[in-house]
Amino acid sequence: MHLEELRTLLARHARPDWTTAVDGVLISKVDRSDPPTPSMSGTVLAVIAQGAKRLALGERVYEYGPGQYLVASVDLPVTGQFTRADPDHPALGFGLVLEPSAVAELLLEAGPADIPRAGGGAPSGIAVSDASAALLDAVVRLLRLLDEPRDRAVLAPLVKREILWRLITGEQGATVRELGLADSSFSHISRAVRWIREHYAQAFRVEDVARLSGMSVSAFYRNFQAVTAMSPIQFQKRIRLQEARLLLATHPGDVTGVGQRVGYDNPSQFSREYRRQFGAPPSQDAARLRRTVRAPAGTPAGVLP
Repeated sequence: MHLEELRTLLARHARPDWTTAVDGVLISKVDRSDPPTPSMSGTVLAVIAQGAKRLALGERVYEYGPGQYLVASVDLPVTGQFTRADPDHPALGFGLVLEPSAVAELLLEAGPADIPRAGGGAPSGIAVSDASAALLDAVVRLLRLLDEPRDRAVLAPLVKREILWRLITGEQGATVRELGLADSSFSHISRAVRWIREHYAQAFRVEDVARLSGMSVSAFYRNFQAVTAMSPIQFQKRIRLQEARLLLATHPGDVTGVGQRVGYDNPSQFSREYRRQFGAPPSQDAARLRRTVRAPAGTPAGVLP
């Protein structure tokens, strides 16, 4: 019953830019299965009501369909592809941006006995589970407020907190809780991820980034691999190539210059690694990109269904 109403609400309120009248709430409606597309995940909850999607993070592959949710608690380079979407049955999904401050606030308010015990080690930055009836019910009630502007300002923040609480205490709660813990290993890795993303064109030593994160080299490497499914150097390479792809969409004739801007001194190495990642040489892929209709800018297209 929840899924049926969820599909109706999503179809009615879907916009081309995925935004809604509730801050942080996104709705996607996709009517075709395109080739795999790289993007950044964002820190989000994504619930699928109709259709299905496959998401790759490093060597890990996540698949989620109707009645399932995916959480991403670190902004990671992913590759996504709709596996079930057509004009008669478009993929329909709900997204909620996850804010570390909101997670931290709930963790501070909750009693120790209210929070499930976490296992050892850093959880993955992305996880998939079946959505509970309580979670789906809260999502539906939040979307109903799109039809109730008088109640929206007061009730939407309360329902968003309920959704977050369902996540924190749910099957993938460990992944979500780490988002709000300022001194967790997860937060240290998030700090390293941000640094690498901001300085992706620079060469770096893993020892220096580990020190920046406040961890030993061995602990840093182990936890970074657990969260991102990549080594720090592999992560940097993925960011470089994704940034290069964005630049080539607007500068298709300057392959060598784009390679240098993202940190490649050797054009042959850039072309070789670009082709390995995207399946075509930079110039050929750039021409294809210019013919492709892309998802709205600013939306976490990699994760949202």
